[in-house]
Amino acid sequence: MRIQYSRLPTEKPNPRSRTLDRLTPLQIVALMNREDKHAVKAVGRARRQIARGIALISRTLAVGGRLFFVGAGTSGRLGVLEAAECPPTFNTTPSQVQALMAGGRGAVFRSREGAEDRESEARRLVRARVRAGDVVVGIAASGVTPFVRAALAEAKRRRARRILVACNAESPLTRLADLVIAVRVGPEVLTGSTRLKAGSATKMTLNMLTTASMVQLGKVYGNWMVDLRPNSKKLKARALRLIEQLGRVSSVEAHHYLARAHGRAKAAIVMARTGEGYDQALRKLAESHDSLRVCLKRAKPSEKSGQIGSP
Repeated sequence: MRIQYSRLPTEKPNPRSRTLDRLTPLQIVALMNREDKHAVKAVGRARRQIARGIALISRTLAVGGRLFFVGAGTSGRLGVLEAAECPPTFNTTPSQVQALMAGGRGAVFRSREGAEDRESEARRLVRARVRAGDVVVGIAASGVTPFVRAALAEAKRRRARRILVACNAESPLTRLADLVIAVRVGPEVLTGSTRLKAGSATKMTLNMLTTASMVQLGKVYGNWMVDLRPNSKKLKARALRLIEQLGRVSSVEAHHYLARAHGRAKAAIVMARTGEGYDQALRKLAESHDSLRVCLKRAKPSEKSGQIGSP
């Protein structure tokens, strides 16, 4: 595939920043701030496509499928970040949401620009990890990254569903995707530096895809992350607040329930509200498709629970 890079939206010069090297720091900040607003608007214009992606991802995860983010450079690192944040936030397993980064782990910390051209590496990674029924999200700001193209093509051969997130609506990779999320951010302040507006828009898009999918899977109650893993002081304190408020118990009792629930805040909340044991709480959650809201609606409240309201 012959690519005319000068015609890519991500490679065009921005007329509003043509005097960038003559601006003061304050003027550069003001200019970049104005340009960043275009990223927010671009994501808003793609909201229907993003919503379709959320539906596809949540359906896949609900039946045991997995989610893969694939990318190179900034795009790849954003995929790595998204996958890394899912376990502590939503208690997903490491295999449930994964990232395939061009150049491997080392490229996360140190730039390896040539890695984006390694199509054979992409095919090998997809063959080794992706199976039929999974979802592969290819992330390519330019819309032409060879690594992402090869990954999507191999995912198609393996009968996985495919989503393309790009800042180029005319990307030739669209033919390899079931769904295209095109965020048209326009040219960058620094020509070709897609870690700027394109990176911001991509991050916002991925945030929506994962967060809303996990909401659909019952991993959120109100606006609380009730499936969090309390593996740090901050997260443990947050889990205890959840149990105290949603479980309608005292601070001392919240500590007790979290310990009995082996650190699982959602189960501890059910135990606090119903007065039942850990195994019974897990069973009730399973019967409610892991939705705390559905579980609490079905459950008979314990006479010991307090009178604090909940969402």
